[in-house]
Amino acid sequence: MMNVKERYEEAKAKYASIGVDTEAVLKKLAEVKISMHCWQGDDVKGFLTPDGELTGGIMATGNYPGAAHTPEQLRQDLEKAFSLIPGKHKLNLHAMYLDTDEPVDLNEIEPKHFEKWVAWAKEQGVGLDFNPTFFSHPMMKDGLTLAHPDKEVRDYWIEHGKRARKIAEYMGKEIGQTCIDNFWMPDGMKDNPIDRLSPRQRLMESLDEIFSEEINEEYTQDAVESKLFGLGAEAYTVGSHEFYMGYGLTRNKLICLDAGHFHPTEVISNKLTSLALFSKGIMLHVSRPVRWDSDHVVIMDDELQEIGKELVRNDLLGKTAIGLDFFDATINRIAAWAIGTRNTQKSLLKAMLEPIAELKEAERNFDFTKRIAFTEELKDFPYADVWNYFCEINNVPVGMDWYQEVLQYEKEVLSKRL
Repeated sequence: MMNVKERYEEAKAKYASIGVDTEAVLKKLAEVKISMHCWQGDDVKGFLTPDGELTGGIMATGNYPGAAHTPEQLRQDLEKAFSLIPGKHKLNLHAMYLDTDEPVDLNEIEPKHFEKWVAWAKEQGVGLDFNPTFFSHPMMKDGLTLAHPDKEVRDYWIEHGKRARKIAEYMGKEIGQTCIDNFWMPDGMKDNPIDRLSPRQRLMESLDEIFSEEINEEYTQDAVESKLFGLGAEAYTVGSHEFYMGYGLTRNKLICLDAGHFHPTEVISNKLTSLALFSKGIMLHVSRPVRWDSDHVVIMDDELQEIGKELVRNDLLGKTAIGLDFFDATINRIAAWAIGTRNTQKSLLKAMLEPIAELKEAERNFDFTKRIAFTEELKDFPYADVWNYFCEINNVPVGMDWYQEVLQYEKEVLSKRL
């Protein structure tokens, strides 16, 4: 039976026949950092009020055993997940995942409440991204935060947003990697509003106040994220795509596109090149909607592959921060991380293994026959052999071996948690 290296050498020769250098591709793929989200590990509960109700138009369903209940358990699970994923990446941390023994509210958080996370990230050699938490809190009133008509409510969340930026700045400075600080709030209404303008004006003014302080962008950059609807906000979301696209373009912010935050027939892949022309940069939340924004684990579906193609074919990786956002409590959570992250990497690899320059030249010459002939034949090329070799040289499990490690971890660790 042919081993991984032998199969790779055959694949290398096959790709070389169409002008693709697999060695260069592997180096390029190794440079891409995926920001893996912390909230898959505990079903979006966090450690501010871990037994509190999940609010903000989102829901995690299922009761698969082994969810993390403490920061220590979550870090242990993350370490296991990262050990199954080739390369060095980032962790996307939400504010409600603070690690402290003192009682503290969201409008009181400081860098010291995340010192253990920073120390862990340094030890693991991973970067950190950050998200203020505008949900699952009593001060989210009437389905609103920064857009609420009550100034006391808005001021609470404005203070939280300001503190989140200082924490992101601290993380970026300490770790030496730019920390993306992504702002999403679920403000909206269940039924049709009379006044769609005033909440958006309040949201705009609140965000302007949060971002009023200049912060060194070497350490942190702000991103703003839209959403179409959520549970309890089915008819109207204040922070729509048009709102945040306008805000990001006029305030020089990164614009975050979540694959699940649009109409079921609408995709984000086709938006990337347009935003790239006009925006400062793009943040992605790679997710998978099923009929609604249900944040399913990322699989190798058509849209994931199209996202990979758009980023690679148009050389957008340098101005795009790639993060994940899904939470499925019906399956093993470490497996969910491994499947989603590895698939995202695979989508980029498949795109990198295309003879892009040659295909673009054919297109410029209106040689559409060559374009479709090559893109169809490439579907049968042995990209998986290149992927397996990438895993092997990065000392992570090849093929389904990662799954056996997850089962062993479940037996030894997860099954013993209450």
